[in-house]
Amino acid sequence: MPDITYAVVDPATGETVATYPTATDAVIDDALAAAHRAGARTGTVADRAALLRKVADLHRERRADLAATIVREMGKPLEEAEGEIDFCVDIYTYYADHAAAFLADEPIDIGAGQGGAVVRRSPFGVLLGIMPWNFPAYQVARFAAPNLAAGNTILLKHAPQCPASAAALEQIFLDAGFPEGAYVNIYATHEQIARLIADPRVRGVSLTGSERAGAAVAEIAGRHLKKIVLELGGSDPFIVLSTDDLDATVDQAVAARLDNTGQACNAAKRFIVAEPLYADFVAKFTDRLLARSPAAPLSSQAAADHLARQVDAAVAQGATLASAGQRQGAYFPAGVLTGVTTEHDVAHQELFGPAAMVFAATDEEDAVRIANDTPYGLGSYVFTTDPEQAERVADRIEAGMVFVNGVLAESAELPFGGVKRSGFGRELGRPGIEEFVNKKLIRTLVRV
Repeated sequence: MPDITYAVVDPATGETVATYPTATDAVIDDALAAAHRAGARTGTVADRAALLRKVADLHRERRADLAATIVREMGKPLEEAEGEIDFCVDIYTYYADHAAAFLADEPIDIGAGQGGAVVRRSPFGVLLGIMPWNFPAYQVARFAAPNLAAGNTILLKHAPQCPASAAALEQIFLDAGFPEGAYVNIYATHEQIARLIADPRVRGVSLTGSERAGAAVAEIAGRHLKKIVLELGGSDPFIVLSTDDLDATVDQAVAARLDNTGQACNAAKRFIVAEPLYADFVAKFTDRLLARSPAAPLSSQAAADHLARQVDAAVAQGATLASAGQRQGAYFPAGVLTGVTTEHDVAHQELFGPAAMVFAATDEEDAVRIANDTPYGLGSYVFTTDPEQAERVADRIEAGMVFVNGVLAESAELPFGGVKRSGFGRELGRPGIEEFVNKKLIRTLVRV
């Protein structure tokens, strides 16, 4: 029996809208064989760049349908779903524009009379992508765009609650003109995924998801010596050390917490505020966060239940909760937890939803201590009017990304990824195309 059910369950109503058949072993075998064959038919870098431009065009043309599917599958507000598709357009266009330069031969200077040396980048082959539900199109774009540009082929296993997005995206790659097998959607089981990772034709794996899923994939991949990229979530600190406009800083804090109804791995989740600003920040932040309590549901009732257990446990340990209201199914009201210290269990957890923790810091040193006292290390935010302090603190934060005096500033050019239990490897920017290519050294000696 399959251990995964692929179904669209509208989180706003709990209604099962559609179900999709889980793949048989024969379907998985055929998909892998097709992806392996397609590696020889993806063309030149210029050919692939042209196809990626078509993928971008089709995302733009089908924006309304893709966004509506995302809303139906995981409850994202429509405007944000449309923005997600726009970001995908940027990503596919970015790699279409830059793939040739990123993949060009890289000469190495070894001195006069010593012959020549060059690093040549070539594709790995078949890659397996395991994607989450919170950004059904964007997560695929940041994995697929650079790797298709590099000449790799892709087996894509999407989240079980996003099967309609998965099918729509596969159709886009086919309609764009990529050869059959270059991008294949698979409704695979856990057992089938393990078998794919073990297969020698699969040369690498990229997963965005939970720590538990990442550890399971890493264990299998390690046994079979497969390169992997993992992005496993975070509990990003938002550090406020000084400001000349507290209202503007609070507005940024609210935006950073409520992105995707609080269900973003790199959303700000722990707000660490210098004591002179703490009381005013908490008052303003609480008022505005609760006033903007999401009208959209979380991705599922199970997600809301899990967040409720975390918040209730924090209150039981002595935290104080200010809330916008009561739970109703998958709808979760915004909330602010104060009186939290690094001794609380919740301080070391990821809150996936519109709940925020606020910590008081005695000084810069204490703020950095609190920020780094976490198993995660994905993103972070530093607000200060002192440029030297900003540079100093950014250097000390244990994270893959630091944003100074701004939020929601991601772009296709900027590498995305983390450290510690947030995973390893990078997506987007030039580093995103470097993860699954063979950087082959070709050394030519002078004949004597």
